[in-house]
Formats: sequence, structure tokens, C-alpha cells
Amino acid sequence: MDAAAPQPFDIRVMNASASFLFVLAALAFAGLVVMWLARLPLFSIRGIQVDGDVSRNSVTTIRANAAPKLVGNFFTLDLARSQQAFEAVPWVRRAIVRRVWPDRLAVRLEEHRPAAYWHRDDRDDQLVNTFGEVFDVNLGDVEDDALPTLQGPEGSAALMLDLYRRLAPVIARLDGAQLRELKLSERGSWRVELDTGADIELGRGGAEEVLARTEAFVDTVTQVIARYQRPLEYADLRHSTGYAVRLKGITTVDLQAKKTK
Repeated sequence: MDAAAPQPFDIRVMNASASFLFVLAALAFAGLVVMWLARLPLFSIRGIQVDGDVSRNSVTTIRANAAPKLVGNFFTLDLARSQQAFEAVPWVRRAIVRRVWPDRLAVRLEEHRPAAYWHRDDRDDQLVNTFGEVFDVNLGDVEDDALPTLQGPEGSAALMLDLYRRLAPVIARLDGAQLRELKLSERGSWRVELDTGADIELGRGGAEEVLARTEAFVDTVTQVIARYQRPLEYADLRHSTGYAVRLKGITTVDLQAKKTK
């Protein structure tokens, strides 16, 4: 008996195409069924577990602020938008959101830790966190009365916080004075105000240059203060060969600064 003759090429193509279309239709149907099932109330988010930093807000407050902004169920919820909803809660710096089967969200929070006030003449005061990031909260919630104030151009908060941290221990050598305010002008000139009320013009330059200039000043001005027994009111370190100081009750005097090693 002769073997069956092979089908013509065009018939084989038609059969293959029909099989492919059938499989494609079946997959599309299955996908529609899955999408329909995924949108059923059966998969609604029924619980939100919050942990991490929650000292500034209660878990109830965090849920109440973020939950109305969560759209979708367990399958359709956009995690990126959900993260933004939690990060919009006051004092929350970062949120990590993940699904927990079958109907819960787990949220881990990191809160802002205030390091300084941020002052701009054209807006209300804000705060700078320990990462040098500016953020908005109700300033009445800040318990630390010793926070310094930074004032500078937009985007300079991290740079200023870094220099503040380096300058503060140097300034403290002036009989324990505290650096209360650090300013950076639009032209790049630095100025500090101490808790004693004294103002010091630090001049222009990068962090290393300004720090070296301040250390040279502190190392010598303490001798001047001890000699006259008068508190410092003002100092100008912008001179190329020295600095000028004004002590309470004594007019400004130019002094030669010691060169740093």
C-alpha cells in the first residue's frame, strides 16, 4: 500500500496558522479570565502592617493618611504609587511596600531625623534631615531647641550641613560657644552667628579653605579675648593677611593670623 501523499505546502501553512490562532485565542481568553478574577472583591486589601520608624506618627495616623490613596486590590495595586502615598505622610522619608498573600500590605518606614532648620527669605522655614535633604513638616512638632539654622541658595543644604558639622567643634573652642546659624550668600560667601550673639564673616572658598581659615582664627583670637577680658562681638576673616575683630566696648582691630601648618 502506498504511503499517503504529503499535503500541499499551502494546506500545511493554513493548518499551522489555524493552530497558532487557536492557541493565541485560548491564551487571550485565559488572560481575560485571570484579569476578571483578579478584580473581584475577593482580593481586596484587608490589612496594612506598618513597622520601622513610627515615633513621629502613630500607626493609626499613618494608615489613615495613606489608605485613601491606595487604588486597586492585591493584584492590581501599583506599588510605586503606594510607596509615594506613604512617603507623603509627614515625617516619613522613605517607605518600602510589598504584598503579603493573600490580602495584606507590609510597609516599612524610615522617618526624617531633623539636623537643622532651613531658612529662605521667600518661603516658610523648613527642616534639613541628617542626609542634608530639605523637608516640610509642622515646625511645632520639633522638640529640639538646639537645632542650628542654615540659610543658603537652593540645593545647598547638604553642602552647608556638612560644613556646619565640621565647623561646630572648632567654634566650640571659643569658650564653649555654639554655632547657631550658618549662612551662604548667592556669591559664595560664608557667615556664622554664635549663641553668644557674635557674628563672624568667614569669606569665600570651599569647605577645606573655610575650615582652615576658621581654625587659624580660633587659635589666635582666644589670646586677644583673654588679654582684653571682653567678649567677641564681630570678626572678619576675609582679609588676605589676617582678620579684624571687634570686642564689646573696643573698636575693631586688625590682627595678623598665624599660618596653619
